[in-house]
Amino acid sequence: MISLARFALLAAWLGAALFFGAVVAPAAFGVLRSFGLPNASEIAGSIVTRTLGVINVAGFAIALLLLVTALLRRQAQSRLSLLIEFVCLGVIALTTAVGHWWIAARMRALRAAMELPIDQIAAADARRVEFNALHGYSVKALGIAMIAGLLALVLMGRNLRH
Repeated sequence: MISLARFALLAAWLGAALFFGAVVAPAAFGVLRSFGLPNASEIAGSIVTRTLGVINVAGFAIALLLLVTALLRRQAQSRLSLLIEFVCLGVIALTTAVGHWWIAARMRALRAAMELPIDQIAAADARRVEFNALHGYSVKALGIAMIAGLLALVLMGRNLRH
């Protein structure tokens, strides 16, 4: 029963993360930009930042919970499977924590320092360049977390059948 609950919890987070990356973020920017608003990217960015915060904090909390519960189930799976699951869950915890408490925090600070909506900041402005680089790191961090989540989910699913 605990194995199924662990599997469902990770599957729910992974589904939410995939939905965020594939639907929510592109839709927020696409819809708001389609209205021709002068600060469409600023508004969309605010929506995406808040939503990504939920995904990251949930991923961190779920990964920690799954790490603890994996310790309780360690006799139920092979050492190699357990080690890989631990590494994957650790990667999720690390990348979501870094994504939320370092990358996103720095991006928010940069946006506040810009004083104007990001749409009105020159692309060559050092703050905008750093913001764009951090955005790339944020995308990569979530992508790594999702890959680790998928691998852990496959391992958990395999162990459900045994």
